[in-house]
Amino acid sequence: MIKVTIDDKRLEVEPGTTIMAAAEKAGIFIPRLCSHELLEPYGACRVCSVEIEQNGRTKVVTSCNYPIRSELTVRTNSERATKTRSMVLEMMLARWPKVKVVKDMAAHEGITQARFSHPLVDNNENACILCGRCVNICRNGVRQNVLSFEGRGSSRQVSMPYQQVPAECVGCGACEWICPTGAIKMIDDPNGSADWDRIRRAGMVVTRELILFDDDQCQMRRKGTSNLVDVMNDYDLLPVHNYRFGSHPDAKFVQSEVFASKFVTNGLPDGCALGCDMACAHAADDFELQTGPDKGKRVIVDGPEYETVGGSTNMGIFDPRWILEMNYYCDNYGIDTISFCTLMAFVMECYENGILDKEKTGGLELNFGAKDAAMEVLHQMARGEGFGLVAGQGIRRMKKKFAEEYGADPKFLQDIGMEAKGLEYSEYVTKESLAQQGGYGIALKGAQHDEAWLIFMDMVNKQIPSFEDKAEALHYFPMWRTWFGLNGLCKLPWNDIEPEDNAQEKEPHKVPKHTQAYCDFFAGVTGREVSADDLITMSERVYNFQRIFNLKMGFGTREHDAIPYRSVGPVTEEEYLSRQDRYDEQLKELEGDSVAGMSTAEKLQMLRKHREDRYAKLLDAVYLRRGWTSNGIPRIETAKKLGIDKVDGLVELLKEHGAH
Repeated sequence: MIKVTIDDKRLEVEPGTTIMAAAEKAGIFIPRLCSHELLEPYGACRVCSVEIEQNGRTKVVTSCNYPIRSELTVRTNSERATKTRSMVLEMMLARWPKVKVVKDMAAHEGITQARFSHPLVDNNENACILCGRCVNICRNGVRQNVLSFEGRGSSRQVSMPYQQVPAECVGCGACEWICPTGAIKMIDDPNGSADWDRIRRAGMVVTRELILFDDDQCQMRRKGTSNLVDVMNDYDLLPVHNYRFGSHPDAKFVQSEVFASKFVTNGLPDGCALGCDMACAHAADDFELQTGPDKGKRVIVDGPEYETVGGSTNMGIFDPRWILEMNYYCDNYGIDTISFCTLMAFVMECYENGILDKEKTGGLELNFGAKDAAMEVLHQMARGEGFGLVAGQGIRRMKKKFAEEYGADPKFLQDIGMEAKGLEYSEYVTKESLAQQGGYGIALKGAQHDEAWLIFMDMVNKQIPSFEDKAEALHYFPMWRTWFGLNGLCKLPWNDIEPEDNAQEKEPHKVPKHTQAYCDFFAGVTGREVSADDLITMSERVYNFQRIFNLKMGFGTREHDAIPYRSVGPVTEEEYLSRQDRYDEQLKELEGDSVAGMSTAEKLQMLRKHREDRYAKLLDAVYLRRGWTSNGIPRIETAKKLGIDKVDGLVELLKEHGAH
């Protein structure tokens, strides 16, 4: 910490804190115009000038962008500081005499009228005063680079390219929102919304949170989702060797900074959604391919996302170039990286356990870490030949084939085959997060994290301790995620950015201010006033109808919410021993000191019984909260409450399956 004195007030601040931020901490106001909480300080207007003394020497600096690096004294109202600010404001008042913000700032300094005239005087009350806020937020806030300054001196003005609105401008309204004079007006609504202004205001709530909090929390805007590699490895959540382990020393070779150095397009509008303020999808430019039909070509690789990197560590592969190449070919072949990586991790464990051999794989040695062989399987899948025809069927069909044709133990295959409802698991180790186990198992589409990503709330932050708490979260989150899908919105700004009033909430995932922005967005589009509960009810209708549709197709009961045991606990003794202290302590809490004399195999069985019982209790709690029977079927009264009971044959179908 560095000692600083501001107007005789002494305080300590962290190195790099600006003088303006330090003054605010001390309760001292410094005038400012171009400065704003959402913008990087750039000292354009000089209204925030102060005098500093350091090592016996004094000078005037702009407080908004002057970082405190060593002990100093600041005087905000010295003769030199006030004279500098007064001259700047007097010149502005001479040029823009009727602009309210200029008059107010001048009055704060005791100036009511300029002593001289300005040759470019503008008497418009909403005149542009060239503060640069709009340019700054467009370039660095929403990162569209639509607005810029053109000209110099007296001809300087804010402009768009060629004086025309480019396609990159999505009318987000950030420039209008941040303009201190009202010089910018949004005059067109291309979508015919009920209330375009309300939509933009709601959008700015989310935009503000992204700009203020993402750098400190997730760094999605700078690194993309690959930032999660570092976090997951630190918390024993990064899948390694088919989810057996949660971290690996070689993870440093694929951490986010490795890929960030390759994100040449970082900070530009991404390819996910035009106008997205998070823009977490990044790309690696000028990447030369080493294999496959495009070998030797230099290409742009759209990624990698966390799931692609985590899937590679799941195979025991820690080579960033290989990951980018796999990412490129999966995109080009139309193969999702999660399914490919997870099924290959399963294949590799089967190979290492003797279920597969070179004869069955067509000569490929598929141990963990066999990156060349894994890449060949990917190309075979695309060509429809060799072992790629087997692997390309997915884990569920491979389990059946390996048991029936190769004599493998079906119970072991079920334990280690990481799929649910036929969909391969996404890349998180869930052994210590009961809520995330439910998030995977109960998800209507199978084991994907989009419906409910609760691993941090549950395992790390311990915010949902009881079965009832977990059941509520497993109701609330899937309903919101469903609503985002129904309305064509991304869930990341809602889920991955923590609003500033989060700490004051008893339920941090239910921040009223945060969710209200989406209510305002919906009302602005449709003209229909809604509450957060209304939005959740919309999703409940769809979600329950999807569950019933699954039932019609032969799925949708409790047995289909079962999950492979590896997502619940350790399958092998090797897994148990890798976290022995943790597991022994948990068993000791359950069984007392008698655990000390048990073999590892006995401990495995005891832990398994406890954890499987716990998952069963979670299902009971979730079904009760959702208004479903103990077999996971929506009750008739639930269908009636949601107004979906009028669908032909729906009630009869529920009755056939024991609902009442």
